Amino acid sequence: MPRSGLCWLDGMDIKSLREPSRSSSYHRTSVKLLTIMMLSTSARHSRFAATTTIMVASFSNAAAFSTATSRLTSILNDPSLITCDSPPSQTFDVIDPGASAAQFKDGSAVIAHVRRMGRDDTKDAINRAHIALPDWRDKTTAAYRSGILTKWSSLIKESAEDIAKIMTLESGKPLAESRGEVGYGTSFLDYYAAEAIRPNNSGGGFISPSPFATPDGAPRGKMMAINEAVGVCGLITPWNFPIAMITRKVGPALAAGCACVLKPSELTPLTAIALETLAKRAGVPEGVFELVTADRELTREVGDEMCVNSIIKKISFTGSTPVGKLLMKQSSDTVKRLSLELGGNASFIVFDDADLDVAVNAAMSSKFRHAGQTCVCSDRFLVHKSIEEEFVARLAEKVGQIKIGHGLE
Repeated sequence: MPRSGLCWLDGMDIKSLREPSRSSSYHRTSVKLLTIMMLSTSARHSRFAATTTIMVASFSNAAAFSTATSRLTSILNDPSLITCDSPPSQTFDVIDPGASAAQFKDGSAVIAHVRRMGRDDTKDAINRAHIALPDWRDKTTAAYRSGILTKWSSLIKESAEDIAKIMTLESGKPLAESRGEVGYGTSFLDYYAAEAIRPNNSGGGFISPSPFATPDGAPRGKMMAINEAVGVCGLITPWNFPIAMITRKVGPALAAGCACVLKPSELTPLTAIALETLAKRAGVPEGVFELVTADRELTREVGDEMCVNSIIKKISFTGSTPVGKLLMKQSSDTVKRLSLELGGNASFIVFDDADLDVAVNAAMSSKFRHAGQTCVCSDRFLVHKSIEEEFVARLAEKVGQIKIGHGLE
């Protein structure tokens, strides 16, 4: 699982912060005296053969727009999650990766057309976030922000089936996994709604005796650490967890009083659009949560703008190591804070005394979760020679039971 920024405080490490149970990553938070920081993968589809186009999806301030085919809108209880009043002028296609060869040939594999945004749009989004930041940071209480996060989580849960279907159609993961991710994603919002009101969040801090002494040995006064929102944050998320990677970045940012600009993967922008729509319904003010949708060609310039723009004070990125290195380099001139979760290299080790039933079941979960497209899916197996043949035979039997098909089936 990604290790990008969950809770963001910057400076001297003073404690570890509790986070939702996750075995693959560990996060540390830190505070800095008198400084500010942010707590922060073929099947047939005959029943979807219709290709009628319906206007879909967006939010205010021209943040992102899309048009979607009836393949998508016809299976949603609330198409307004991704509905806009007018079509965008420049778009890129969102593809159902589980579509059949015939659907790719006739074009019906395309489930939506999303607004294509570039550097100028990113600048505009950053400026809107910058304008919205003071009121959100300085004129709301932690309890108020906590309530909005709780409301946002509730609205996502109420729309769980729609969001799961959107996620499956654009990412390819099985519907059961998409449903599970809705719960996983909202857990971050629930967690940070609670963290928002803790004394170590924005506005809180600590007072401690000075380490310097007076001539008679007494502390020379006191030192005070105050935690404050770091400012506008640039967030870049991957395609394989379209909800969870957003909520675990946006959630802590909003809890701390930060405004944020999110760039979701070009492969899964519709889930992000639905989440942004629900965030607005939950009461997130205009400009506080901005969305930038870009295709592969324009993604680089969007990321570059986030890194070089001096308004952005923190970057959180989940993705490949080469891109993470590039973002770090591009952010150096403005000395941004960064939270980077880069790549994955997971081995599955089976010793000679292992319970093979347990080991095989665990290997199936580890290797084939989300069709093998998570960053902790096992990419190599190290098995003791004495049990190699039996382990391989049992694993092959399990693999042979996997059903190949579309995620909605």
